[in-house]
Amino acid sequence: MPAALADLDLPAVADQLTNWGFKPSHAAHVLRTYYATGGNLLAAGLPWPRGLAQRLHQDFPGAAQIAERQVAVDGTTKLLLRLDDGRTVESVLMPDFRPDRAAGCLSSQVGCAMGCDFCATTRTGFERNLTAGEMVEQFLALRREAQAVGRTVQTVVFMGMGEPMLNLDAVLTAVRRLAENPLGALGWRQITVSTVGIIPGIEALAATGLNINLAVSLHAPDDATRAQLLPVGKRFPIGDILAAADRFQAKRGRPVTIQYCLLSGVNDSEEQARQLAAVLGRRRMHVNLLRYNPTGLSLRGQDYQPSTDLRAENFAAVLQREQIVTHFRRSRGPDIDAACGQLRRRAATPGAAI
Repeated sequence: MPAALADLDLPAVADQLTNWGFKPSHAAHVLRTYYATGGNLLAAGLPWPRGLAQRLHQDFPGAAQIAERQVAVDGTTKLLLRLDDGRTVESVLMPDFRPDRAAGCLSSQVGCAMGCDFCATTRTGFERNLTAGEMVEQFLALRREAQAVGRTVQTVVFMGMGEPMLNLDAVLTAVRRLAENPLGALGWRQITVSTVGIIPGIEALAATGLNINLAVSLHAPDDATRAQLLPVGKRFPIGDILAAADRFQAKRGRPVTIQYCLLSGVNDSEEQARQLAAVLGRRRMHVNLLRYNPTGLSLRGQDYQPSTDLRAENFAAVLQREQIVTHFRRSRGPDIDAACGQLRRRAATPGAAI
């Protein structure tokens, strides 16, 4: 039997209720309540048949438990969730400028096989794909965290640990459960799937017809620099990735976001900004400039540092002069282990307390 209701769809819940001797017509209400309360059925206090909530809680305790929680001064909350098999995965709640809203960042794999040199996740290697239910449970945990501080999770991005396009079937199942009105009710346009540029995944995502967003982590304007930072750059050239993004955008009508993490002395010069502008041309895409959270020595022994404010602002100014829509994403949780994979890596070191 699955460990969590997050692993079940409506017919499966109806079948389970029937097996227990309850009316299957309660299934839709059970799932709506489960998602709305962040999985906290016992606290709902709803007029269900006697014993139903307790039976659900007993038989579906959940596959993910909070192993560690970090809360930054800016309100960013990072969770390390322990799964049924003892492995751990990270999720992040990021407060919005509006006091009643927040965004969630979900992982799609335990570890990652992409080998991005500046990322902490890649140093622990790839262990396994997450199930759709395990991704949904991350969302529910973040929804509980948001509700506790008077916020609502307004948007979700699959941009945590792992490469979503290499676990796309499970990611899409999770997306449907989060977006659909009878379940998570988040809405399709509120969900973004991010990739380092796995072209077959971009094509498959476009073919689904789902009205969700795509983000591409580029991080360099040329293939040589990109291949040093992201080994996948040796397989998928920038031109081919952008062509796939063009096709996605044409099918879905949603502007693609280009993620670009600024690294001091590596990819943040004004000349590289001009190169990026030339590569993007007149595409209707948004460039999201990221502030880097240092994570120590990389796999290649590099000590990457964030760009200075001046270099970052000059980089953005070049793009804006070239009429590229450009935004800075606020640096989140600099006083905690906010970088992707950082908390999990620290917690896994000998002597770390969890």
